Amino acid sequence: MKKYKCVFCGWAYDPALGDEKAGISPGTSFEDLPQDWVCPDCGSGKEYFNPID
Repeated sequence: MKKYKCVFCGWAYDPALGDEKAGISPGTSFEDLPQDWVCPDCGSGKEYFNPID
């Protein structure tokens, strides 16, 4: 599963870790995050994340 990085603050979503603060379990792919999920650092929406190669 790919990691995704916020274009504004640089925080990276790692599917292996999930997002504990938002209740997202490890192993959850970026595509499977809820539509209303936001960056835990700056509050940007999913549309502001790009895949990391």
